Amino acid sequence: MPTVEELYRNYGILADAKETAAEHKDAYQVILDGVKGGAKEKRLAAQFIPKFFKHFPELADSAINAQLDLCEDEDVSVLEDVTGEEFVLFMKILSGLKSLQTVSGRQQLVELVAEQADLEQTFNPSDPDCVDRLLQCTRQAVPLFSKNVHSTRFVTYFCEHVLPNLSSLTTPVEGLDIQLEVLKLLAEMSSFCGDMEKLESNLKKLFDKLLEYMPLPPEEAENGENAGNEEPKLQFSYVECLLYSFHQLGRKLPDFLTAKLNTEKVKDFKIRLQYFARGLQVYIRQLRLALQGKTGEALKTEENKIKVVALKITNNINVLIKDLFHIPPSYKSTVTLSWKPVQKSEVGQKRASEDTTSDLTAKKAPAGPKRDSRQIYNPPSGKYSSNLGNFSYEQRGGFRGGRGRGWGGRGNRSRGRIY
Repeated sequence: MPTVEELYRNYGILADAKETAAEHKDAYQVILDGVKGGAKEKRLAAQFIPKFFKHFPELADSAINAQLDLCEDEDVSVLEDVTGEEFVLFMKILSGLKSLQTVSGRQQLVELVAEQADLEQTFNPSDPDCVDRLLQCTRQAVPLFSKNVHSTRFVTYFCEHVLPNLSSLTTPVEGLDIQLEVLKLLAEMSSFCGDMEKLESNLKKLFDKLLEYMPLPPEEAENGENAGNEEPKLQFSYVECLLYSFHQLGRKLPDFLTAKLNTEKVKDFKIRLQYFARGLQVYIRQLRLALQGKTGEALKTEENKIKVVALKITNNINVLIKDLFHIPPSYKSTVTLSWKPVQKSEVGQKRASEDTTSDLTAKKAPAGPKRDSRQIYNPPSGKYSSNLGNFSYEQRGGFRGGRGRGWGGRGNRSRGRIY
């Protein structure tokens, strides 16, 4: 078994060789053998193996087995020395192996990531490392999900533990909108959720969170003017994610809005949808007008890029709201999330949806007591459009690894975690 000095010496050989590292197979084998040594040797092996993995495809199986041995090591100090950045590299390597590109192979990878994400542990929203680990692991799992490899465990965990604590989340990544990042991940995963044990309960949690971002219209004075309340801020990016996730899970329980909620709750939701839809129409018209006639280089300016994304977001919300306005609610429409590439099969549907943006507001609201006059609220001219220039869209923030430390704190060891 190699000593610490021998591991450093062979690391130096490979590092100095750079692109010709593949010529030093014996040096890499020494590093692989480091997993059989003591705690110090294992910690070095854990850091060195991923760095040179790509140069030795013929030793891939040995390297993977060596890393998995380290994952199962009972010495927590060994586990702590694998950083988030190294885990990303490790998953990238594994995902690229032909043997793991099958359905069963991807399922194995999902189970590995789920174990590292500590989905069985209590979630602590105030611990930046806990939040960071969950998000980083989830990002590695998302590309693996499909109609055959389900995201159920992750979606369930997000609904039960993360959504209720959304406003309390902390992150060590400066400038990252952590709430939007979480909602984006949930939206991406919701498309591949399988049968869920507590579907109604989790759908209710998702519904309640959606309501927080779907404001009621402000009360009106008897003269029809705003009663002094400010116009609610419409957070389109958040609503796109939540509405999409609700739409996806709602397909599994289509009578949720008609049989699982009381009449007043449904009525309240319809008022919120209608109000949001009306504000949406103004934004869509303003965005189309702003982008009209612009092509090529003109669309590449930062300002126009934001407007293009904003138009995608608002069109998506419009399609989903229209579905929910059907009687009974429908879950048939398909949209592509604004940050994902558009699928060819959906282009026609998107174009069709753009011509139906007035459908939601054309119908008169049912007559009712004066207190429900909010149902036929018409936003004052210019109120929404005046904020168009301030529309902000957070690009999906990526993990900034390389912090030089592991994610697992001492005393929180879980066998199999590699943080």
